[in-house]
Amino acid sequence: MIDIKALREDPEVGRASQRARGADETLVDRVLAADERQRAMLTSFESLRAEQKQISRSVGKAAPEERHDVLARAKRLSEQVKDAEQAAGEAREELDALLAQLPNIVLPGVPVGGEDDYVVLRHEGTIRDFAAEGFEPKDHLEIGEGLGAIDMARGAKVSGARFDYLVGFGARLELALLNAAMDMAIARGFTPMLTPTLVKPEIMAGTGFLGAHAEEIYYVPADDLYLVGTSEVALAGYHAGEILDLSSGPLRYAGWSSCYRREAGAAGKDNRGIVRVHQFDKVEMFSYVRQEDAAVEHQRLLGWQEEMLTLAGLPYRVIDTAAGDLGSSAARKFDCEAWIPSQGRYREMTSTSNCTTFQARRLGVRERLEDGSTRPVATLNGTLATTRWIVAILENHQRPDGSVAVPEGLRGYLGGLEELRA
Repeated sequence: MIDIKALREDPEVGRASQRARGADETLVDRVLAADERQRAMLTSFESLRAEQKQISRSVGKAAPEERHDVLARAKRLSEQVKDAEQAAGEAREELDALLAQLPNIVLPGVPVGGEDDYVVLRHEGTIRDFAAEGFEPKDHLEIGEGLGAIDMARGAKVSGARFDYLVGFGARLELALLNAAMDMAIARGFTPMLTPTLVKPEIMAGTGFLGAHAEEIYYVPADDLYLVGTSEVALAGYHAGEILDLSSGPLRYAGWSSCYRREAGAAGKDNRGIVRVHQFDKVEMFSYVRQEDAAVEHQRLLGWQEEMLTLAGLPYRVIDTAAGDLGSSAARKFDCEAWIPSQGRYREMTSTSNCTTFQARRLGVRERLEDGSTRPVATLNGTLATTRWIVAILENHQRPDGSVAVPEGLRGYLGGLEELRA
């Protein structure tokens, strides 16, 4: 949820943000109109209630011949107060419904446009020249099946399309990745957490995931709970309704969880292998910071993601995601995309988002300032490693005979193995 006071003071910022996203800028004006109605209704209710209290206090003081008229007036005011309270409540509901549709205000410098309008910030690492090495690179599924590491057929038999088994080297490689990520997070001051994967509707809505992409989320109606697509949701809800002490710096958590996504809008995309599946595992960084520290923390999260990609020996690029591809809660997002040889293109491996105060306002997470007042904190998140990385590792470190060289940074997590071989 955005800061309605700031929107009142400068509505053009909100309109410009909507234009940058390719969204309806008139929503800002509808929000402001609803806000004005709600405040007018609230003022009327409070005025009538004050008058009602004054009349009620005068009943006992009224002369006998006046008491009947005073009581009648008090009764009329009571009915008017009740009606005014209901009207103010309905106006508040209308405002809240409109605010729930309004995404976060994008930060200055975010590229304008949609999915294809990102800006490449830099390239890192060296892309292998397989032609010079004399062989055609295989895709990750062919490599994984050859190593007995990925079993899509039995995943589909047991659970349906887009499910898989990671077996042997596949399971060990994922555990190596996630353990390396968790070790890095702990070394950088994050508190490790194993988080719930089922959350209440108010927590899912508070993080901004029940908007345009709600169809991507698994819902359990019997329990009124949602399966998370990222531990960001549980980590954002961890301090819901609390006042935090950030005087010593950010509160940082690293959540390890299984994640679930329906991929309802992905029909016909990435059907082969484990690029886009319904269940995967992930280590997610999450930071609660002071508002003025959010941009610096965002760069820190990005830097730690890049360290992990270097640890895995992956060539990658960093992009500044365009406004129309941010998602509702993010004000800015950087993606790290690794090179996938079989596809001849970069694919997203990590993203990190600065959500400013958007999630914290919805979830009621505040900090106490030195003068005793409170204000919303800023929240940020970023993936440190996930199942999809196996795709990039297998393809970038493959050999002509079907074996795979283990990146040096992961060998210690695989018992010293230097290669994966069937």
